[in-house]
Amino acid sequence: MKVIDLHCDTISRLEKAGPGYALARNPFHIDLEKLRKGDYLLQTFALFVNRGEHEDAFGWCRRLLSRFQEEMEANQESIGQIRTYSQLQENRARNRMSALLSIEEGEVCEGSIKRLGEFYEAGVRMMTLTWNYPNSLASPNHIPGYEKGCGVMRADTEDGLTDTGIEFVEEMERLSMMIDVSHLGDRGIFDVLAHTKGPILASHSNARSLCGHVRNLTDEMIRKIASRGGIIGVNFYPPFLEEAAPGACVKGTVDRIIDHIEYLRQTGGGDCVSLGTDFDGMEGELEIRDASCMQLLAEGMIRRGYCQTQIEKVFYRNAEAFLKEMLP
Repeated sequence: MKVIDLHCDTISRLEKAGPGYALARNPFHIDLEKLRKGDYLLQTFALFVNRGEHEDAFGWCRRLLSRFQEEMEANQESIGQIRTYSQLQENRARNRMSALLSIEEGEVCEGSIKRLGEFYEAGVRMMTLTWNYPNSLASPNHIPGYEKGCGVMRADTEDGLTDTGIEFVEEMERLSMMIDVSHLGDRGIFDVLAHTKGPILASHSNARSLCGHVRNLTDEMIRKIASRGGIIGVNFYPPFLEEAAPGACVKGTVDRIIDHIEYLRQTGGGDCVSLGTDFDGMEGELEIRDASCMQLLAEGMIRRGYCQTQIEKVFYRNAEAFLKEMLP
């Protein structure tokens, strides 16, 4: 079963780990051997910038971009970056995996439309407007005391897109750069919907009705994203899959992932559900321990009564249809 994954933080993890680690093979969730074993068609690689660790967000993102480009050059026989849908088709015909480039943290542009264009020219085709900090574009759902390690969050229903944020989403839509609302605050998501016309996505978010974490989507958000032809990538991070008592360990099980898949299907329809694992951007006990084990999810869906067509839509067909529409 082919796989399209809408989000991972592998490039950032490799760069943080140092020169001894490479995309070809490493001990993390994703490397090329694991992707090949998992039967991946495409992996979206995020240039993830934590502004709490990197004061120069633009500079660090450029460094991550260079690392991504170096990895693509070193492994060009196995994987190739795509900027257009036709390049995805070409890679598939050559039995070569595809890499789509995204940014996680819109403040890397420092409020400059010109820098947004520079990242687009470098092949970035998707961007979240925020990570976990308010920025010049918008606000995420709040994490009070985040710098002190507090993990309690609350929905932000007041602070939406700034004027600069509105300018950015309008320009992203013009460029056909995919607008990713994962991490964005509640008000911000509805602002994006109000200031755009085409499809948007939540690359790695789950259903809030099943797990009350505010990084997940409400039923209204799910329906509105789906009604616009958008997609939602199911996140494998255990605290986004299931609520637990403080201090309790939650395991990311196949069955709980399928629970969120089913809820999204029932709420938004069968065409909106995709995969956005968040591999290499999370810790925790995972039944699908890395990319090589993705077929465990297909096996679990078969046990739960899903047919081949339904599984294919979740694994890659919905995401592929979205990319075909969004990539020029």
